[in-house]
Amino acid sequence: MPRLLNFRILFVLTLLAVLAAVEISREYQPSFLRPGLRLYAYVANAADGTVSVVDLVRLSTIAAIAVGPSPMGLRTLNSQKQVWGVSNEGGYVWVLDAAAGKIAARISTGAAPLTVEFSPDSRRAYVPASGANSLIEINTSSKEVLARARTGRRPWDARVTPDGQLVLVTDREDSALELFDARTLAPVGKIPVASHPEQIVVLPDGATAFVSSADTNKISAVDLHRRVLLANLELAGPPGRMILKPDGGELYVTVPDSHEMEIVNTRTTEVVQSMPVGLAPLDGTLTSNAEELYISDAAA
Repeated sequence: MPRLLNFRILFVLTLLAVLAAVEISREYQPSFLRPGLRLYAYVANAADGTVSVVDLVRLSTIAAIAVGPSPMGLRTLNSQKQVWGVSNEGGYVWVLDAAAGKIAARISTGAAPLTVEFSPDSRRAYVPASGANSLIEINTSSKEVLARARTGRRPWDARVTPDGQLVLVTDREDSALELFDARTLAPVGKIPVASHPEQIVVLPDGATAFVSSADTNKISAVDLHRRVLLANLELAGPPGRMILKPDGGELYVTVPDSHEMEIVNTRTTEVVQSMPVGLAPLDGTLTSNAEELYISDAAA
């Protein structure tokens, strides 16, 4: 009888140990990085006109590359292993060869470029020059300027529609969204939106664009097919950043002044929910599966 009891106790203890090991493995899953893996982040430093290269495996800065005064608008061109950005004070686009760790090209744009946008096939780049009231189209392989177009006053942001047919530009001082043919940069439309527009988000089907206002509590919804304003949606404060779900169904808008994030149903073009997310929620990013949203707090 004692031997049977000891066997039962041993069996139960073994079963508990196995269950505990399974539970621990679910709770704690260490990350295994293959030998030689390189993961880099690129950070613009406005103070000294450099871009820092951060090794995300070793968690250390490994280089600081001079790119020009007031660097901003960093974008990765993965097909060519390049990082593109603009020198706002220098009036040019710079191209960083990520493999070599050095500047491969500088392309004149005109005064005060702000952002860089790529076509869906990555063959062209579009840069609005805010101080020159112009939009520049660049061949990403040859680094040649293909076309220049006159815009409204102070073009701020540029976005290409998913089908690659249109370039959308916010004209900040005209309070308008301007549309250009992506190949020729010929103007094809101009739509009034809320005061001093800045950011643009385009739905995956290319039917609707949302435009943020810099100094009002509004974002504008624009029908790109009919080229008309659908609505100016009221928020609790001036919008911070617009973050679109990959399926295009919801748009998350940070509102720093009201300490909230507001959720827009993009199909009905209405604000459906507000939630507190910190002191001054500003920027954010979704995980690849869109199940989690990370928000930065400018006041924390």
